[in-house]
Amino acid sequence: MSRPPEPAPRLARERIEALLDKMRHTRVVVVGDAMLDIYLAGDTERISPEAPVPVVTIHGRRHALGGAANVAANVAAIGGEARLVAVVGDDPRGDSLRGELAAHRLPDSYLVTAPARPTTSKTRVMARGQQVVRIDEEVDDPIVERTEELVTAELGRALTDADALLIEDYNKGVLTPAVIECALDLARKRGLPVVVDPKFRNFFAYRGATVFKPNRRELEQAMGAALDLDAPDALPTVIERLEVDNLLLTLGAQGMMLVTRDRGTARIPAMAREVFDVSGAGDTVTAWLGTALAAGAGVLEAAQLANYAAGVEVGKSGVATASPGEVLAVHDAYQDQVGRLRRGGLL
Repeated sequence: MSRPPEPAPRLARERIEALLDKMRHTRVVVVGDAMLDIYLAGDTERISPEAPVPVVTIHGRRHALGGAANVAANVAAIGGEARLVAVVGDDPRGDSLRGELAAHRLPDSYLVTAPARPTTSKTRVMARGQQVVRIDEEVDDPIVERTEELVTAELGRALTDADALLIEDYNKGVLTPAVIECALDLARKRGLPVVVDPKFRNFFAYRGATVFKPNRRELEQAMGAALDLDAPDALPTVIERLEVDNLLLTLGAQGMMLVTRDRGTARIPAMAREVFDVSGAGDTVTAWLGTALAAGAGVLEAAQLANYAAGVEVGKSGVATASPGEVLAVHDAYQDQVGRLRRGGLL
């Protein structure tokens, strides 16, 4: 019989500081779909005479790391050593992605170049702080066998002395069954924690993962049914079907729910702060969750830290990272808020 969801216990500041210190000395491998995010910022004053669409005059342009590359950037922002195993094309966008890696002090030595495949990119056109349109340039077919061999070879090299493996699946073709099997097998042999951020195509291919982290829509789509989060037996049954150790279900404004193999559940409320942009929040959660596990955190502790980090990221424009100092500030603000509510008799 499952236990009803319980509020997660408070994570003490001293414990957070101790974990953060250890997280700065971790080696974390990230494998999956890396992307280049391009932001075009401008103004719109009129509608095109050619079609009923706004005309945007571009005044600024910037690049950012997306997908698995953004997970790696978040690991680096924590202070850990991130090793990104991914595929890029032999094209200007690939050069730009490598340049962004260098700007974040991330090595590109584990990247595989596939000359016949374009670098995945998402271009967002912004006007007055609002997204007008997004343009995706990609090929999401599975990578060819030769590229698979190169990716698995880089995985073996990257995981030799690693502390954790993070798998970031955006259904862009890098995570084929062969790559997934190789990654999980190598991590299992080395006794490494594995965090998976899944998408639909390979949803049931991650048996044995330490933490499986879908959002509610992804999980319901894969299960083919709506989930009643208040039903004690709903999510533990999902864990058994997925054959993973722990399920961390992200619920947007409702926070997260952690379900463990012993059928225990815990609700982790979202941080009460202004949401500016949710882009990249899932990448931040994956990075903080995996790096905390690499540092010896318990699964619930890691999920709480990741929740604080997500609260930082959604308060920023576009895809962004969260620093240890920012996470501590969110924790302190949350504890101050709880203290005021208790003193006022509201808790």
